[in-house]
Amino acid sequence: MSLAPWRSAIAQALHQNRTLPYARYLQLATVRVNGLPANRTIVFRGFLPETNQLKFITDSRSEKAEQIQHQPWGEVCWYFPKTREQFRINGGLTLVESDDSQPDLASARISTWQELSDAARLQFNWPHPGKPRNKNEQAAFSPPPPDRDRPLVNFCLLLLEPLQVDHLELRGEPQNRIFYYRDDQKAWSVTEINP
Repeated sequence: MSLAPWRSAIAQALHQNRTLPYARYLQLATVRVNGLPANRTIVFRGFLPETNQLKFITDSRSEKAEQIQHQPWGEVCWYFPKTREQFRINGGLTLVESDDSQPDLASARISTWQELSDAARLQFNWPHPGKPRNKNEQAAFSPPPPDRDRPLVNFCLLLLEPLQVDHLELRGEPQNRIFYYRDDQKAWSVTEINP
């Protein structure tokens, strides 16, 4: 598998913004069941080895998971403040759940769980996200830590398989913008476009 041509631009942006912890945060837009857009901030967890797929995590009980099961397309918008670059990446979303429906991705799900901090793993043991909060059950947010080696059932690996990448460099006059597009044969084309 060869790396997509946009991968080096993202690697460089990540490297140049590495002192900013929030440089790994980006926004993911999905489509709700009623057709309206939904947007939230997520954390980049690296690339799935031997692919160009971006890795994230989510809870199978979340609205995000329901939206992806209904409409498996999304777009991320990623801004790097130090280098003043924006990447908009759209493509297909895949949820890797605990149901063994994707045995080829089960090990990636497990290793992603093992790479999480204890605090991140603990959140998957909290009450159902998006449901009304019972203020009398504060202890529900202090559960025992889950097993570091075996993911909880509701832990999902979320993958984004890019089809288009729009890279905008906001510095310079004029600004630079490059559009990457993957065709049906999975070959990438690169076009400079007006900002």
